[in-house]
Amino acid sequence: MAKLEHPILMAKIGAAQGLRGEVRVSSYTDDPTALGEYGNLIAADGRVFEILEIREAKTVVIVRFRGVNDRNAAEALNGLELFVERDNLPDEELEEDEFYYTDLEGLEAVDAEGKSYGSVSAVHDFGAGDLLELKGAGRRPALIPFSEAAVLEIDLEGGKILIDPFAAGLIDNPEDGKDDPDHPIFGKSKK
Repeated sequence: MAKLEHPILMAKIGAAQGLRGEVRVSSYTDDPTALGEYGNLIAADGRVFEILEIREAKTVVIVRFRGVNDRNAAEALNGLELFVERDNLPDEELEEDEFYYTDLEGLEAVDAEGKSYGSVSAVHDFGAGDLLELKGAGRRPALIPFSEAAVLEIDLEGGKILIDPFAAGLIDNPEDGKDDPDHPIFGKSKK
């Protein structure tokens, strides 16, 4: 049994495939057939899975693991999530502006004046672009776009991301109505 300190979700096992113990696996890697190149996969309960064979299917990969030799054993794995240790991911293959989602989690989001908007608690991709979820003490969670306009700079070593709170949708444009004494943000309303 192995315990991971910084687990990274790599795949999820689906239904059994055939009679020899193969399973359908949803791989979360860039190249689905490269799933085995990150080392052995580990379940949350500590079980270790070594890939013996892997081949591509339409939307999944078909995998045969060491010790899973029949359909009953394969069916028992349905729904199991598989992880690797963060250190197993190759940093040298990343481009300058590429990051692993897990490396962004925990970074504090600050504006140019140093005001904190919380820390990145998760990165989501709902299909229209990546979103960073920010959580902070006394604040409701907020989703901001992970775009060049909203996220100006990422400092992994410093543990911060520099954001434009207006582009991120966290504040209204402070320039709008600044000179209007009746604007509810900057003055008292007469109504």
